[in-house]
Amino acid sequence: MHKRILDICLVTMFLAMAIIPTGFAEDRDQAVITYGETTYMNQQYKSIVDNYFKTKADADLNNVNLKVITAGDVNKISNGFSGKSYNSNQIFSSALLDLNHNGEITVDVDNSITTISPKMYMSALKSAGIEGGHVYVTSPVSATGESALAGIMDCYEEATDVEIPDNVKEAANQEISTQAEIMNNSNLSADDLSKLVDDVKEKVNEENITDHATIVNIINDYSTNYNINISDSDIENLADTIAQVQSAQGDANAYKEKISNFVNDSSSDSGFSLDGILNSILSIFNINL
Repeated sequence: MHKRILDICLVTMFLAMAIIPTGFAEDRDQAVITYGETTYMNQQYKSIVDNYFKTKADADLNNVNLKVITAGDVNKISNGFSGKSYNSNQIFSSALLDLNHNGEITVDVDNSITTISPKMYMSALKSAGIEGGHVYVTSPVSATGESALAGIMDCYEEATDVEIPDNVKEAANQEISTQAEIMNNSNLSADDLSKLVDDVKEKVNEENITDHATIVNIINDYSTNYNINISDSDIENLADTIAQVQSAQGDANAYKEKISNFVNDSSSDSGFSLDGILNSILSIFNINL
């Protein structure tokens, strides 16, 4: 009897080790930090960012994966976002993804971030098929949040060891870019605009609409219902963006399925349960402990 239990325990240990995500090898926390390269190279700036993360996240910063976001990384998205081109001493905003506690996705943005709101980050992440995890964004000085935007996508890839399809990334980045442009062209608040975009995306997704003219009509209908004024050119751009998001929805759903064990399982903090594995094995042998 003792030998049978010992054999079962050995099998359990082997299976547990086999399914531990490769992105979290070497006993690292299920968290990833991406630093803007300017922040990372300046000890004072890095300390400010680290202190903010320590007050927000339940993660050991000495035991997390980290990556540095460079000007080159940011410039890949900034040309379509703010139209700016940055150099290596202008990359400040940083992001922390914490998957130690799963459930509904939350995004906490420090008031040092001037352009991208929490709901804008969240809406884009959901468009990419990401619905779980805690995201924290900050900067040691005022910043648009573009380097954090580049970093958040990298955080999920690093944490789950699954790449986000390029067309999904592009659609998510374009969504934030378009929202920022509309805010610059109007007096809309980030929350009002995000609600409009989310509701339009939901209807478009439910009916699998990619036709530009139809999406324009839906935007106009919601804008009227919410008493929101948007210029015709902004509506056209938003319709193009939402059509792009919808066109990438199939790949986004496939990515979502791949990472579901990491970020969508609110019943288990880590995406798997050793107790569950043990109970399953014991049930095979009809053994109770």
